[in-house]
Amino acid sequence: MKMEDGSLRHFPNVPESARITVGGQQLGIHDLKPGMKLERTITTTSTPQTVTTVQTVTGKVWQVQPPSHVILTLEDGTNQSFRIPKDQKFNIDGTMVDAWGLKKGMRVSATKVVETPVNVVTQAKNVTGEMPPPPPPPDQPILVVVVRHPAPQVAEAAPEPAPQQLPKTGSLLPLVGLLGIFCTGVSLSIRRLSRS
Repeated sequence: MKMEDGSLRHFPNVPESARITVGGQQLGIHDLKPGMKLERTITTTSTPQTVTTVQTVTGKVWQVQPPSHVILTLEDGTNQSFRIPKDQKFNIDGTMVDAWGLKKGMRVSATKVVETPVNVVTQAKNVTGEMPPPPPPPDQPILVVVVRHPAPQVAEAAPEPAPQQLPKTGSLLPLVGLLGIFCTGVSLSIRRLSRS
């Protein structure tokens, strides 16, 4: 495609299902024609959502401020502060207790609920186009002249006059042969007569 800035851009692997709205009609990729103007509109929608993650936390009570906060020493040795939700229960050696029952050094196991706000971004793409303008009419009408040449007529041959003399098609060789045979015959006849 030729972009508005004049640069050429290649769009590989356009699916057969891609559709473009041109003049109210849905056209496929094979229906596009050179000169069509295409415009792609991308609508981006960002929707805020809260992702809730539930994790199991195990550690020792380092400090507790009932009923709202507790600081635990986790298994990796770090201290982390947690907000205690209302009516939260803790599992202490198989016994469930609330925040008032926690004491420093107790090993606790509890579920940690983490709510993380995220934005879910969706995009809708719409491609529209317009047909190329028709070619402009010529400034002047074009005159096309067709010249037809008549086919040459074959003239009838005039009758040839009879030749004044016959053509020389024969040779003297047969005449010489005939004279030779005649002379041979005459000589044989004379010889026979002279013997008798």
